[in-house]
This record gives sequence, structure tokens and C-alpha cells, in this order.
Amino acid sequence: MNADPWLMAGAAALLVFWTLGAHNRLVSLRNAIISAWAQVDEPLGQRHAAIDALLAQSRLLLPDQQPILDAVAEAQAQVLAAADSLRPRPAMAPRAAALSGAEARLAPDLARLLALLGQPVAPAGDDALPVQVSMLQDADRRLVFARQLFNDAVRQYNEAAHQFPTRLLSRLFGFDAAGLL
Repeated sequence: MNADPWLMAGAAALLVFWTLGAHNRLVSLRNAIISAWAQVDEPLGQRHAAIDALLAQSRLLLPDQQPILDAVAEAQAQVLAAADSLRPRPAMAPRAAALSGAEARLAPDLARLLALLGQPVAPAGDDALPVQVSMLQDADRRLVFARQLFNDAVRQYNEAAHQFPTRLLSRLFGFDAAGLL
């Protein structure tokens, strides 16, 4: 009785089970990114609603600042388009980079608007503006934590996908690197 066929069969079985285990681990880590994206998507939507309400109120209060308001609206539209693009496949690095870039373009315009709103231009009886600013700040705080959760999931996935010998499988099965927000 020759042991070579048994050794070959055992090695092949070991390779198949390792491949299945590595594949399942990468799928699980990619699913963690998808779950983390849901945590980012919710405050993004809340921030969008808060910015829309803030812009509507600001157009009444700051009629001479339309270029700034238009810049915020345009930057917010870019963020929404990038988020819509990322939503179906949140593990795609180019789409995450597009969202990150859109967020970077929104930040200074939004800061400029909030600075303008901090000046005493609102009518004394207008209580809606502080509530809208507070909603925006709350959504931003939640977004910071959600982004951190997403980025942690991305780092774990990318580390697993780039470790040898799993790296060989990631190329074979199309587990590309995910992008940070």
C-alpha cells in the first residue's frame, strides 16, 4: 500500500479547507464594512436634512450671501452623489475616495456658513435657526464616530486581504482593497 496518494489527497483537502476558511473570513470582513457603512449612511442623511433646512432658513436671513449658500448646496449635492455611488458597494476604494473628497470640499463652505450664522443677523424671535444648527452639529458628531467604525472595519479587511498567503486568494476572488473615509 503506497502512502503517496493519501498524502496528496490530505494536502489537497487541507488546501481546500484553508481556501474556504480564508474566503469566508474575507467575506465576513467585507460584510463588516457594509454594516459599518449603514452606520455612516444614517448620519449622512440626517446631516443632509439639517443642511437643507439650514440653507432654506439662511436664504431668508442672508439674502446677500447667496454665493456662499450656493457653494454649500453644490458641495452637499456632491456629497450626496458620492454617497449614492458608494452605497451599493461600500468596500470600493475609488468610491470611498470620492466621498472623502466631496466631504473635504463641503467642510470649508459649511464652516463659512456657520460663521456667518454666528453673527447677529437673525431676527430676535427666530428660534428655528439654533435648533437647525444644533441638529447639524449632532449629525456631525454622530458621523465622526460612524466614520471611525467604518475605517476600523476597512483597516481590518485590508490587513487580512494583504497578509500572505491570503493575498493570493484576494486577487483570485476579487477582494480588492477597500477605501477609508
